[in-house]
This record gives sequence, C-alpha cells and structure tokens, in this order.
Amino acid sequence: MTGSEASSTFRLAYVPGVTPAKWVRIWNERLPDVPLTLVQVPAAEASEVLRGGTADAGIVRLPVDRTFFSAIALYTETTVVVVPKDHLITAVEEVSLEDLAEEVVLHPLDDVLGWERPPGEPAFERPATTEDAVELVAAGVGLLVVPQSLARLHHRRDLTYRPVVDAPQSGVALSWPEEATTDLVEEFIGIVRGRTVNSTRGRAQAQARAQAQASAQPRAASGKAPAPGRRGAAGRSSSGGRSGGSGGSGGGRGGKRGKPRRRS
Repeated sequence: MTGSEASSTFRLAYVPGVTPAKWVRIWNERLPDVPLTLVQVPAAEASEVLRGGTADAGIVRLPVDRTFFSAIALYTETTVVVVPKDHLITAVEEVSLEDLAEEVVLHPLDDVLGWERPPGEPAFERPATTEDAVELVAAGVGLLVVPQSLARLHHRRDLTYRPVVDAPQSGVALSWPEEATTDLVEEFIGIVRGRTVNSTRGRAQAQARAQAQASAQPRAASGKAPAPGRRGAAGRSSSGGRSGGSGGSGGGRGGKRGKPRRRS
C-alpha cells in the first residue's frame, strides 16, 4: 500500500437493507489509520455513485453492469410478504405467489425484485418508495412483497411477514469499477471474503515489495563477488584432509615395526 493511500479515506456505498457493520468493524481493527466512510444510497442510484467516484466500492443489489463493474456475490435474500398481524396469511408459515392472486399487492417505484409481472391485483397507483408502501400496508390498503432485509428495516409492531417460496429473490454483492481496483479495494475484498490479516492480498503484496527492496540493498551496496582466497582456503582445507590420509598410512607402517621377526 502506498503512502498516499495509507493516509486516505475508503468510501463504501451501501443500499437500504444492507448492514455493513461487521465488515466496517474489521476494517477499523486492521487499518485504524485509514478511515472508512459510509455512503448510503438508494438501490437505483448505486451504479451512478460508483461511476462518478463518490464511493470507492459499494454493497449493492444485483444485477450490475459487468462491462464496467467487478462484483463479488455475497448472499441472496429471502423474499417475504409484509402483512398486517391480523391477516389470514399469518396462520401459515410460508406462502406462494398463487396465494396472493386475489390480494392487492403494492408495487413501489423503488422495487428491487425486477418482476416480469407483479403478483396479485395492482393498487390504484404505485407508491413512490418501499417505506411509503409499508405505511399503506399498515393502513390496510394492500400487501407488499420485498426482500426480508427491507421488511426488517421498515418494521412496525402492527405488521409481520411470511416467506414467499416461489418469488424472485434479490442478490447482494460487493461491486466497484473494474479499472479502479486499488490496494484499499483489495483490502476490503479480503475482509468480506473472510481472509485473515496475514493473508489479505493487498497487505501481502506490500510486504513482499518491502522484503524484496530490503534484500536488494546489501547486494547493491557491496557490488563485489566473493574473494578467490575463500576458495583457496577451502582447497587448503581439502589438502589438509589429504595430509590426514597420508598420516593414516604412516600409522600403517608403524604397525609393521611392531611385529617381531623370527631368528633362524
């Protein structure tokens, strides 16, 4: 990581329903000298925020433009129907789209499920936002089908929800402009993928560069080949070994002198 990046701020965009708190906490533990700034954006505006450079990366809803963005899928959400607590649907554990066929189902303008055809009967008009649609559910105007995180985000005591088993689902991903894959982006990728501090790619690359520079400095400073005398010393050591060998043969002659000869 370069010095300029080490002193900068990492800006992370995120869309409603996403909770990046765990990853932010790990970031603050590993890189306390690099502040992480959260930028909350509507799901429909996330791509433009990343294209314009307002954020370095974002936790967004799929799909994204793969010709411009890189993306790592994180998880897929359960889809639920939000209903009043006294609604008949609360008597079951889960429902199907067919169960909603005769219900008025609200379809807000910021819907993230990408329906080909929304289920149920359409309302008189489309609510502007999911939050507005939740208020209409509480008023008894209709029901609302959304990712579970949005049902939790707009939770009310008088409402509950049930899973819809055959509805479209919303995928959540970490995304960033492919041509702007910085060391800080690599650091955050490592965090969301669960890498340990020692295996984070960006930090490992920086350490490898530092080690390579450190090992190159002594060689550059000396600039000399090993002295020939060292090989000569080794040679003398070898010859010394041969002298020891001849000493061994001398010891053999000493053995012959020790054997007495018979007199005739």
